[in-house]
Amino acid sequence: MRYDFGGRSVFVTGAGHGFGRAIAKAFAELGAAVLAIDLDQGELEQTRAEAGERCRVRRVDVTDRDAVRALVAEAGGATDILINNAGGVRGQAGRPLEEITPADWQAILEVNLSGAFWCAQAVAPAMKRQGYGRIVNISSRAGLAVSLTGIQAYASAKAGLIGLTRQLAHELGPFGITVNSIAPGFVRSNPTTERQWQAMGAEGQRRLLESIALKRLGTPADIVHGVLFFASDHAGWISGQVLSVDGGI
Repeated sequence: MRYDFGGRSVFVTGAGHGFGRAIAKAFAELGAAVLAIDLDQGELEQTRAEAGERCRVRRVDVTDRDAVRALVAEAGGATDILINNAGGVRGQAGRPLEEITPADWQAILEVNLSGAFWCAQAVAPAMKRQGYGRIVNISSRAGLAVSLTGIQAYASAKAGLIGLTRQLAHELGPFGITVNSIAPGFVRSNPTTERQWQAMGAEGQRRLLESIALKRLGTPADIVHGVLFFASDHAGWISGQVLSVDGGI
């Protein structure tokens, strides 16, 4: 299966490291014009250096609806492919639910779920006009089962993102727009997941690997392959679906 995204414009959120950087690089290498966004300008510069001249970067907060809309308008308004990858646990760790403050809860929901909604809302009008679009939401195994982090808001937000995927697939399908989701398993892809891995200790790491059918952790490249498929013409009659990329659990 060969991919060619020449002439396509791609908007990747959370592109400063991990999955987002790998996704931005892959699309740029396959000919797309990539707009990569994140909150960390330094990490974005590294993404641009690795992805090359087809990749532009901008520091934007996806939880700021007006900033997202302004960026899409500034970019010309037309986006062929949206990859909603921004998310994470915002520096939080698992705690009993009675200890969670409203600010803790909202912070995680806003970046993992609301941010994806604002980005989809911003690109949808142009996708509708052109009769074509691909939206790929990066959810998590935590949205299908339970979160290894124990963070209630993270599991809830990722489950909500899967629900949003299915809802938007039906709303946008008549306009030639597909909406799908990738649910990654545990991947050591960024500083947060690296800390989680180390916190497990040797025995916890062994148990995690034993729970995976393929007996290995995934890599960002494993996630990229699923994203490229959903964004390609090969997936033109697939929408509202969740692809678990987790090594078999």
